[in-house]
Amino acid sequence: MTERSLRPVTGSAREVQAALEAWLTPRAEPAPLTIRTSGSTGRPKDVLLSRRAVTASVRATHARLGGPGQWLLDLPPQYVAGVQVLARSVLGGTPPVVASEHSGLEAAIGAMTGERRYASLVPTQLHRLAEAGRLDLLARLDAVLVGGAALDPSLRARAAEAGVRVVRTYGMSETAGGCVYDGVPLDGVAVRIDVDRRIWIGGGVLFDGYDGDPRATAEALQGGWLRTHDLGRLDDDGRLTVLGRVDDVVISGGVNVALPRVAEAVRGLEGVAEAEAVGVADDEWGQVVVAVVAPAAGSVAPALEALRDGVEAAGLPRSWAPRRVVVVPEIPVLEHGKVDRLAVRRLAEKR
Repeated sequence: MTERSLRPVTGSAREVQAALEAWLTPRAEPAPLTIRTSGSTGRPKDVLLSRRAVTASVRATHARLGGPGQWLLDLPPQYVAGVQVLARSVLGGTPPVVASEHSGLEAAIGAMTGERRYASLVPTQLHRLAEAGRLDLLARLDAVLVGGAALDPSLRARAAEAGVRVVRTYGMSETAGGCVYDGVPLDGVAVRIDVDRRIWIGGGVLFDGYDGDPRATAEALQGGWLRTHDLGRLDDDGRLTVLGRVDDVVISGGVNVALPRVAEAVRGLEGVAEAEAVGVADDEWGQVVVAVVAPAAGSVAPALEALRDGVEAAGLPRSWAPRRVVVVPEIPVLEHGKVDRLAVRRLAEKR
């Protein structure tokens, strides 16, 4: 195994761990590692992360959580969340527990012996544990970082009721992973909102650029800040609320519709296990909102009018309610559990 495995990051969890151990060893600053993004919203990019950025993220994370601990890896090791679990383990001096090396999640968590124990998951994993009635497994951990997609408040409430300390994270490959925890930037991270409500991030966790793509780099990195594709607001106390991606707002019949709010309302309806909302081109409306719905086990997804009534009853304008529903066995996800937005869109456009 050589450093070449870090450009881009590839290999098994233990292979990536070994490569990171060499890369994180104090010496002259090594060449950046490369994280190839999942491409869930378009063409994958190769994100260049310096050792300084990765180390800054690790230290700030441990400071926020209360100190280093033993980490559970239940994510693919080639993406930023998995890389950071391994980097935190290496710099914290505690070997990670790799879930795939055990018979199941219960056995993996049972193998954790650290004084403090952590895990990093995506919302889909948390949701499926909730549906299986196994959130109690996570209650044995000191903290569970959940990021990579919007976290439904009702799901977080269910986890809290089961005794799970969920920490909602916001970040991306370009920020060396999560850099805002429960709305509060990590130490050394700055957040600002521009007049268009776009989120900008600054600080030592920022990436160096996109490998081989200077134009995309210049668009993303401006004056020491990362121009994200997300919308947000800052409360008076500086706490960040992420409102969704720039392209998560569609115009239907002249009305701006926030798709994450619609999806959240649909998920709260009886008989719905998972749901996403997308905008699809339409001759009459310009774009129409389509709900892609996976029914709960033993249930039938709500019919269109019942779904529209339910969205309105949840407090959203009737004009935001989906005009079409596509029922699927489950919402498509990528290998690391993040919703495959392109696949969801294709499903919505087919029907």
